[in-house]
Amino acid sequence: MTSVGFIMLVHTALNRAAQVARHWAEAGCPVVMHVDKSVGNRAYNEMLRKLDGLGNVRFCRRHRCEWGSWSLVAASISAAEMMLKEFPEVQHIYHASGSCLPLRPAQELRDYLAKQPDTDFIESVTTGDVPWTVDGLERERFLFWFPFSWKRQRRLFDRAVRIQRRLRVARRIPEGVVPHLGSQWWCLTRKTLSAILQDPRRPEYDRYFRKVWIPDESYFQSLVRLHARNVESRSLTLSKFDFQGKPHIFYDDHVMLLRRSDSFVARKIWPQADLLYRVFLEGENLALRQAEPNPARIDRVFATALERRTRGRPGLYMQSRFPRADHENGKTAAPYTVFSGFAELFEGFEPWVGNFGRMTVHGHLFAPDKVHFADEAEIYRGGLSDSAALRDRDPRGFLTSMIWNTRGDRQVFQYGPDDNQALNWFMSTDSNAQIAVITGAWAIPLYHSGLDFPAIRAEAARLQKIELEFMKVLRSPWTKARLHLWSLSDFLQNPRDYLQTILEEMNPRNPVVLGNLPVMRPLDDFGIFLHNLRNQGMNPLVMGDFTTSPRRPEAVVPTRFTGE
Repeated sequence: MTSVGFIMLVHTALNRAAQVARHWAEAGCPVVMHVDKSVGNRAYNEMLRKLDGLGNVRFCRRHRCEWGSWSLVAASISAAEMMLKEFPEVQHIYHASGSCLPLRPAQELRDYLAKQPDTDFIESVTTGDVPWTVDGLERERFLFWFPFSWKRQRRLFDRAVRIQRRLRVARRIPEGVVPHLGSQWWCLTRKTLSAILQDPRRPEYDRYFRKVWIPDESYFQSLVRLHARNVESRSLTLSKFDFQGKPHIFYDDHVMLLRRSDSFVARKIWPQADLLYRVFLEGENLALRQAEPNPARIDRVFATALERRTRGRPGLYMQSRFPRADHENGKTAAPYTVFSGFAELFEGFEPWVGNFGRMTVHGHLFAPDKVHFADEAEIYRGGLSDSAALRDRDPRGFLTSMIWNTRGDRQVFQYGPDDNQALNWFMSTDSNAQIAVITGAWAIPLYHSGLDFPAIRAEAARLQKIELEFMKVLRSPWTKARLHLWSLSDFLQNPRDYLQTILEEMNPRNPVVLGNLPVMRPLDDFGIFLHNLRNQGMNPLVMGDFTTSPRRPEAVVPTRFTGE
């Protein structure tokens, strides 16, 4: 019967490591443990006491381990040499850590390896084929010298790398060795591991790999290619990493996820995950499945987690991952519509629009006096206040919060040159925005205001300047919003068709049937009004061409709103 033995590198959570070692030992699998020399004698002796009486558990010579250094390889070699010497019946040696957890019974692993007695399971790929290397140093880790600790001497480490790049340093790789990378959690046959450790050229290999960066990911992975008969370039241990190269930690709520992977061992387990240790070590996982390990079955879950971690949900702004400018996953969470000039041209425009689909139609959300929510609500969904002062402290946060908190209902609001203009660029570059503008329609309230003409002229000049800046933004090459832009005179030529186009875009799945249009405000002498503005020294550019005759454009036939 093919036997498997485990070598374990233990650094922390000694009680959990002892629990796993006992599980394997009682299942008939020899265990050799390396405990980091940094662990205090009291904790080390307590671990010895917990495992006392198990005849197939050994403790090898201890090394002081540091991430990214040769010490981890030295620890593995010490444990492997003891395993080969003390347990001659072992035919496969499984490399694990103190934070590993067996997911399937040891008998399943023995049966699996017995069917492939000459196969070595170790991830071993060349540097050009490794997509998971983070922060560079792929080929360079084999060509440069790394005398400094990445964690304790980071400045010296980085400076040494920069100098070697400038000098184009290239260390000599031992003849016949092709550098490979891979996970350090492998399962090798006794024959292959013995050949690696007893190779006559091993002193040469050891000298070279001592100054390689992170040699525990390359020493066995490279040398196995010199001695193995049949290499399966994969690990039997489930080990996942995030976008920063840090290992995912498994918690109690990952029980079903770990079961679905069909892996024999998982790393890295949270030491306080009592449910995981109970389920997989104390008899609740005894059913023999005889399934091929298939970590790819849960890759979609990790891909989704990576997507959420790096991009977030569309339109969600939160403290834990506030996005960088232009790197967010969507500026807003749902489509919305901005009308500029329509409420000024039509009476009752807001309730009329609200009849065409599932939407909430607001007034001017960015008006200077207050936030004009639908039905003049003082507090809107998400706890948003109608206070203009609060809104203006973070206009973008106000809009994105409103869209996020009303997902499922399309938000529609009015906008104009008298409103807060802080979001012009934000909305124009938002692919969720639909912006419809009738330029110059802001002049209609001035036309009906009854103010002194000098005051009207000054206000018209101010509003036109603001709208021209808005149009410049909307016409920029970076605009992503869906735009509908008309001058007032152009819109008046065919208002029904233009409104039909906008509403169909807002309701792509439902046909839009326009009944009567809302009442249009009187514009009988509007051309004369604009002519007077021009004579007073203000040039009305954005309204289009209007006749100065005292009559209304013939194409416009106002009708009363009937609620259709």
